[in-house]
Amino acid sequence: MRTPSRDGGSRRQYLAALAGIGATGLAGCRSEPGTRTDSSDPKSTVTTTAGPARTLDRYDVSLSDDRAQSPDTDWAAPTTAPTDTPLATEALIEDLEIPWDLSFAADGTLFLTERVGRVLSFADGTVRTVAEPPAAIDAESSDDGWWVTGGEGGTLGVAAHPTYPDPPVVYVYYTTTTDDERFNRVVAMDVSAEDPAATESVVVDGIPGSKIHNGGRLTFGPENHLWITTGDAGVGDLAADLDSLGGKVLRVTPAGDPAPGNPDLGGDPRVFTYGHRNPQGLAWLPDGTLVASEHGPTGRDELNRLVAGGNYGWPDTREHGAYLDADPEVRRPLANTGTTGGWAPSGSLFYTGDAVPSLRNRLLTGGLKGQTLLVTTLTPAGEDTPPAEDAEVYDADWTDDAYTATTHSLLTDELGRIRHVEQGPDGGLYLVTSNRDGRAGDGFPRERDDVLVRVVPAE
Repeated sequence: MRTPSRDGGSRRQYLAALAGIGATGLAGCRSEPGTRTDSSDPKSTVTTTAGPARTLDRYDVSLSDDRAQSPDTDWAAPTTAPTDTPLATEALIEDLEIPWDLSFAADGTLFLTERVGRVLSFADGTVRTVAEPPAAIDAESSDDGWWVTGGEGGTLGVAAHPTYPDPPVVYVYYTTTTDDERFNRVVAMDVSAEDPAATESVVVDGIPGSKIHNGGRLTFGPENHLWITTGDAGVGDLAADLDSLGGKVLRVTPAGDPAPGNPDLGGDPRVFTYGHRNPQGLAWLPDGTLVASEHGPTGRDELNRLVAGGNYGWPDTREHGAYLDADPEVRRPLANTGTTGGWAPSGSLFYTGDAVPSLRNRLLTGGLKGQTLLVTTLTPAGEDTPPAEDAEVYDADWTDDAYTATTHSLLTDELGRIRHVEQGPDGGLYLVTSNRDGRAGDGFPRERDDVLVRVVPAE
């Protein structure tokens, strides 16, 4: 059941705050509040077609090798503190219902998910409901209380095909049920169709699910493979089981086949790394290094440098300092917060834009528990690190010695629980909050929550 409106109508108000979204992404100046396009209106900005044909039967979603991004080995980690420049935020959309993911398409269209069971698009100052997958559970938003009905599941990750709108394909990760058993699946939808949900093609199915630890991040990497993070569904042993899709990072082709070059681990060929508890963020450094953010038990949240076939230690190895005595085959973390803290880290981005210069070439991660934007400078071994005042530095002998991780917290308690961070085609920085999931701290949710905002340097 959807959360009712405060005024009896739709409780979601949309601000066409920056009406220039389109080929150049979100840019322009603030306008008057816009209105949501209802379900009878066009579902996207591309031409509508009819017919229920499955998406992968209709379109060739494969990508040629020449579309792969070349690594940039000349990038440099900043030596200044990201706190030197104050930040401000501009609201673009208000009153979202537990948004979870953001994906900018090549034409600038922004796709968003709401855990209550919706996929939205934002283009030309207008928000539209693209699809409501009928099999997805309804997480239901909450104004108070600790736990939404759907737990941590719902409609989670979203990723536009790298050449969208040709083809007009969007990928979605959602939680569903069969005989009261929860599991997660990834589907491809034709968002130019009259009813995109009716065009679903299953890309990956049977991902273990539960009220907790559903993973859920979808993103296309530099080589145009589709990456998927999965949780252990509360059953730690699944993370070490190479035949299970639980507690893994998967790498597949846009059609869902094992990606060429995946490691041969003797289990499911779609598995890239294993031994994860609940990873929710993936980000690439300019040189192609992949970093994941992951929820730990009672703190012990981590950032990990992912390597093909790597074992990241869950459930056997996850205590602060335990890596000293761990199996040498277990990959050591870039950062582990230990038992005295914890971030509850969610979506991540390695920011390379120019709109917020103080954050350029840093890893940005949504902090749920700390209600903060985590800004991590990853300094290659032997190079100068930024000032560490008001920061946490992870350089113990049990951490990954390829980098020193220096983490600052920004925007603390200004927006509440930050779920995901994304870079737009314009180089802008955008994030969404998750304050109506029943877990927000004092002062949240606020009247306008949840929100999509743009982060800018303060004037």
